Amino acid sequence: MKYIKILILALACLLQLSCEDFVEIEIPDDRLINKSVFSSDKTANSAVKGIYNELYQANFSSGLQVSLTVLSALSADNLKATVTTENLLEFEANEIFIRNSYNLGIWSSAYNIIYMANAVLEGLTGNNNISQDLNEKLSGEARFIRAFTYYYLVNLYGEVPLVLATDYEENSRKSRNSTSEIYAQIVQDLEIATEQLGNTYNNGERLHANRFTAMALLARVFLHLGEWELAEDYSTEVIDASQTYELLAHDEVFLANSKEAIWQISPREGGSSRTNTREGALFILVNNLRQVALTEDLIDSFESNDTRLEQWIGHFKTENESYFFPYKYKIHTDTEEISEYSMVMRLAEQYLIRAEARAEQGKLAESISDLNKIRQRSDLIPVDLDDPGITSDMVINLILQERRKELFTEWGHRWIDLKRKGEAGAVLSSKKPLWDNTDVYYPIPEDELLKNPNLTQNPGY
Repeated sequence: MKYIKILILALACLLQLSCEDFVEIEIPDDRLINKSVFSSDKTANSAVKGIYNELYQANFSSGLQVSLTVLSALSADNLKATVTTENLLEFEANEIFIRNSYNLGIWSSAYNIIYMANAVLEGLTGNNNISQDLNEKLSGEARFIRAFTYYYLVNLYGEVPLVLATDYEENSRKSRNSTSEIYAQIVQDLEIATEQLGNTYNNGERLHANRFTAMALLARVFLHLGEWELAEDYSTEVIDASQTYELLAHDEVFLANSKEAIWQISPREGGSSRTNTREGALFILVNNLRQVALTEDLIDSFESNDTRLEQWIGHFKTENESYFFPYKYKIHTDTEEISEYSMVMRLAEQYLIRAEARAEQGKLAESISDLNKIRQRSDLIPVDLDDPGITSDMVINLILQERRKELFTEWGHRWIDLKRKGEAGAVLSSKKPLWDNTDVYYPIPEDELLKNPNLTQNPGY
């Protein structure tokens, strides 16, 4: 399994530097994680900032064609490849080979992030050099990031090794843990994080986790686990923080530090000089085709008067073809100032989580009210609260349809929704000729199996 012994080495790989080149350059303060880093508040802060920087750089979370945002949308039915890149086509066809380098990139970069979070937690534990309040805050952020990363690993691969320390030798021999064990750790980390984190953001920038960020992820996790009351309770906590969060007009949602944002990633993370998001650079089709476009199936799911068709979807024509592309981000190339941040979590999802959790509990009026918040923002006719023939199943189906249209090309929601509701086979088998029900999980990369004899492969690979 590809675990890094030290953060510096991982960053060298990311920057594609040779070992000889790497030792000659000065290492930025916020990229060092070792015992000396945890000798003061300033350096401890920098160490945690280094994890956020890594989220911008890592395949797993970068927003590029190698990221889970793109690959999971191809695995579902929201994106299609417009190039003949084999790695992308395998995800689109749900025929991923164990040597697929994009799949390896997701796995290994996600575990690198987890390693970094573990290193921070070890460095902070029992550390009297760091002020108590800051120690708790940084610990809460590290726990949140670890939980966030494991949430995606368990949903992409099923059973995965649960790594909670930095011992390379021990980690390299770990076998896979059950999904219930992974989720138990995710919940534990997030519950502790909600106690350690405050309600505010650093300097008004929504780039680090706060208490509400952890609660928002807990709401998502409990929805996935079928803990409807807890999902409702946590999403309500976030929704009720109305001084911090609100639903915005579509053209304001993806701006930097928008009030709809619960967590974002800046293009400037990791020392980048970029001023546009990587999603904008990848998705927006201007003078030529990029690597992916939206499926006609997704476009057909929108009602004709849905304002998201105009605000969040672009249209591009070649001499022979016509394509639709995600247009949530408007900036395609570098500009003088940053105006958009990459969205990771936002308030609209919390309304849809609460709507589904309430419908599952038979609270149809309250559920429909939440659903209508999202529909009415898009100028759609609200679902009738007084319709005597409406059932919980009908409302849940409407919510899932709304989730697809609202959250497309944002961090794999459609792919995960199809699987958690047991609908992946029913929906995708008619659209993907090679679909097999074992395709709900990606393969464990061959490189990892060769390095760790205790790892086993997922069925079907």
